[in-house]
Amino acid sequence: MTKILIVDDEPDVRALVRSSLALARQGLTPIEAADGEEALELIYSERPDLVVLDLALPRRDGFSVLEQVRQKTDLPIIVLTARGLEQDKIKGLQLGADDYLTKPFSPGELVARIESVLRRSAPRERRGGLVETHDMSIDLAARRVRRGGKDVHFTPTEFNLLAELATHPGEALSHEALLTRVWGPEYRYETQYLKVYVGRLREKIEPDPNAPRLIQTVRGVGYRFAEADAPA
Repeated sequence: MTKILIVDDEPDVRALVRSSLALARQGLTPIEAADGEEALELIYSERPDLVVLDLALPRRDGFSVLEQVRQKTDLPIIVLTARGLEQDKIKGLQLGADDYLTKPFSPGELVARIESVLRRSAPRERRGGLVETHDMSIDLAARRVRRGGKDVHFTPTEFNLLAELATHPGEALSHEALLTRVWGPEYRYETQYLKVYVGRLREKIEPDPNAPRLIQTVRGVGYRFAEADAPA
């Protein structure tokens, strides 16, 4: 049973999301919360598989819920909100949202996004090998990263993006190729997602995230991971 927590203070919106889940190819069981505090309580007691989260919530807003959840868990979260401003979307993604959808929404698109996020968050077929470069060790099978002898935590999507870049050192990978391989073909034009996630990777692995040398921007193309023998 795959449990979906729907967090919205409007009963009509919760009802629409609930009815949308029936369109899914797999069984999705809805749980509902009307405010941020109730959402946190249900996240820890019911342990849902994914959260559909509004931002404008009473008692505790969605950004606060997202930030607190991300401090403790990689629980997949889709923001579903009327706030469509670019800075709100960027903030949501930077805080760790897996996807960002604005109201009014298509039930079919919402379900497609839910299925895509669940698919990305599920364990992938293990790929073997160890990438050792620039004082960093990436164990592809164990999905474990160590830098300077210390473990570095990555969400599933962050790790998938890092692995895709690091296993093609010196190769310029296009935005579309990275989005398709990591997120899925339906995300191939969501360049904002890629930009935010590359920023999150740089914060974790670059000695100076403001002057990145490991994950290099290839202007007009995409990104390139530094070759092992290149200075970092």
